[in-house]
Amino acid sequence: MTDTPPAPTFTPALGAEFTGRTGSVLERLNRLYPALIDLSLGRLEALLAKLGHPELALPPIIHVAGTNGKGSTCANLRAIGEAAGWRVHVMTSPHLVDVTERFRVAGKLVSEDELVSVLEEIERINAGEPITVFEVLTAAGFLLFSRHPADLAIIEVGLGGRHDATNVLPHPAACAITAISLDHEAFLGSTLAAITGEKAGIIKSGVPVVTGRQPDAVRDVLEAEAATKDAPLWLRDRDWQLARTEDGSALTFSDAQGTLSLPRPALTGPHQDDNAGLAIATLRASGLPLPSKAWAGIAHAQWPARLQKLHGALAHTLPEGWELWLDGGHNPGAGEALVPVLERWSDRPLHVLVGMKQTKDASGFLRPILSHATSVWAVAEPEQHLALSVDAIVASSGDIARPGPDIATALAALPRAGTPARVLICGSLYLAGVVLKKDGWTAL
Repeated sequence: MTDTPPAPTFTPALGAEFTGRTGSVLERLNRLYPALIDLSLGRLEALLAKLGHPELALPPIIHVAGTNGKGSTCANLRAIGEAAGWRVHVMTSPHLVDVTERFRVAGKLVSEDELVSVLEEIERINAGEPITVFEVLTAAGFLLFSRHPADLAIIEVGLGGRHDATNVLPHPAACAITAISLDHEAFLGSTLAAITGEKAGIIKSGVPVVTGRQPDAVRDVLEAEAATKDAPLWLRDRDWQLARTEDGSALTFSDAQGTLSLPRPALTGPHQDDNAGLAIATLRASGLPLPSKAWAGIAHAQWPARLQKLHGALAHTLPEGWELWLDGGHNPGAGEALVPVLERWSDRPLHVLVGMKQTKDASGFLRPILSHATSVWAVAEPEQHLALSVDAIVASSGDIARPGPDIATALAALPRAGTPARVLICGSLYLAGVVLKKDGWTAL
């Protein structure tokens, strides 16, 4: 008697690892159109028509685009909805450890059995037509959500906005656009204005669109697109305000509807204030009837690999009193967002372990971080998709970083003498997924 061979690990060109039975189905589908990224709506629109247009059978939708903070904003939206007692669907990408993380159906992660069943149904109905893996997963989310009653659906854009697969949604209740910075230039353009133009493509006629603080070049494009679409635009510091109380223990939110006194967001870092405020403003703009108790939901939002403190197997390799943190930010804007946190962390030594993708601006990400670090280590895990080489990361740091060359070796090499230190692993969501596996994390 022989053991059944394990299902293959499948990593399509878009970069997320898929394993088990889900990976087997997606590997077959990937052969139909194995493109790196092909921003287009036609293939998915044709598939959705064959599926009976499940995207039209969803509860009120909040559609979220941007460069940094999309996932955190979605987490706050979900937390607010659930604090209201609502059943909430959420579709995000990429996943970190398991593909089921992408689909939260009426508050619970989809089971592998249900996801495989839906993917096989899509495979059968698609009948061999060209389709990308992300388009299949988007269709799967819409099909899952259409079959389970809920009060709210939160849909995160995959890449860009205008031609992203999620932009088949005809009339969301509101759109949110998070902080925009340079990223994915090969697909979206090389300037902030060009990138914003693509992300602003989710704006729909008459649908409120809400954004936080943005550079002037970004705000100008958003204002022009909103005016063209006759979409009400809610800007922070003009249409809604958010501030910390004097002692920093709470937030005050205000808009034309009134003022809210709020707890601090659960997610770490001053940039998370903006994401929490954006979630509140977007739901207020949507006109959905949330009870007053809902807004305190921001104190319970959870989102992995966004300044997440680890407590598992990797953390236990460090001396007593040390802290291990993980952040998946991977572009210059994300590096800048870390600075206020690193400034607050100046009370003890900080060791930074950095691993990035080949397509990212490593020097731009590292530049604001380097002066706050006691030591910097370049890592490239074998399982990390399209990992930038250790030598390239060292060069991008101006030869400040030392070669790890992997997480375990770098953690073991950290100097143990003196006061307890902090360790931050950062630079890539794909590295974050590897780290979470090693630490023993599982999504709830």
